[in-house]
Amino acid sequence: MRIGLIQQKNSNDIAENIKRLQQNIRKCAAEGAELVVLQELHNGLYFCQTEDTTQFDLAESIPGSSTDLFGELAKELGIVLVLSLFEKRAPGLYHNTAVVLEKDGSIAGKYRKMHIPDDPAYYEKFYFTPGDLGFTPIDTSVGRLGVLVCWDQWYPEAARLMAMAGAELLIYPTAIGWESSDSEEEKSRQLEAWVTVQRGHAVANGLPVIAVNRTGHEPDPSKQTNGIQFWGNSFVAGPQGEFLLRLSADQEEVRWIDIDPTRSEQVRRWWPFFRDRRIDAFQNLTERYL
Repeated sequence: MRIGLIQQKNSNDIAENIKRLQQNIRKCAAEGAELVVLQELHNGLYFCQTEDTTQFDLAESIPGSSTDLFGELAKELGIVLVLSLFEKRAPGLYHNTAVVLEKDGSIAGKYRKMHIPDDPAYYEKFYFTPGDLGFTPIDTSVGRLGVLVCWDQWYPEAARLMAMAGAELLIYPTAIGWESSDSEEEKSRQLEAWVTVQRGHAVANGLPVIAVNRTGHEPDPSKQTNGIQFWGNSFVAGPQGEFLLRLSADQEEVRWIDIDPTRSEQVRRWWPFFRDRRIDAFQNLTERYL
């Protein structure tokens, strides 16, 4: 299966961002991509750097304008497309939601981000209600996709539950970067931790992992910080954690990679982690702390 990744810099011009996304999706499809993955909240800027009620005006229904627009493109190109949208579920109720579009343009399924951060420059709890759809893979014509979103990528339980439900790929639309006051050493540690934990999910579950991050600098509207430098480094890892593709830190890139979904079966025969799990001894995992 050929998978396309789009790592993009965004501006406050939503129409222009979407236009470039459409062009880049077409590039992937022209190279034979069957599945194309976009970054987290890809239509605009990462608006969670501040708490501002006017930003709720950016939210949209699902189905809605974005699923209609990108659904038409998915149907035209005959691809499966992973979107990441600011969902307005009801007045005062919003989610950070990934949507998977099938080759015929229909909605194959959606996933609402479960883990919501609340840190300086990442004030997501102000905007997003935690997801309530669980860790349920989405069935598509290219396989069963375990779609999670950004902060979810730090939690091995989320990846494991997707794998236990039959996911054949783990997919993470992402928006993560550096705050400018961090030292170069700290920045390096953060980036390598981000990559390492997701490669660990690939190894522990015997599944490929696709992580698509944005790149570029986005200013802080409040001017309380120097904004976020998104660190790019989108990548694909194989079921033993091996790098199959890794993008740059600071450049927009449109890349594609061929993976063999059947390789997971062989890796799991070599490393039968699911066979040897002590499920009789894991009850305490449902506690906050022991």
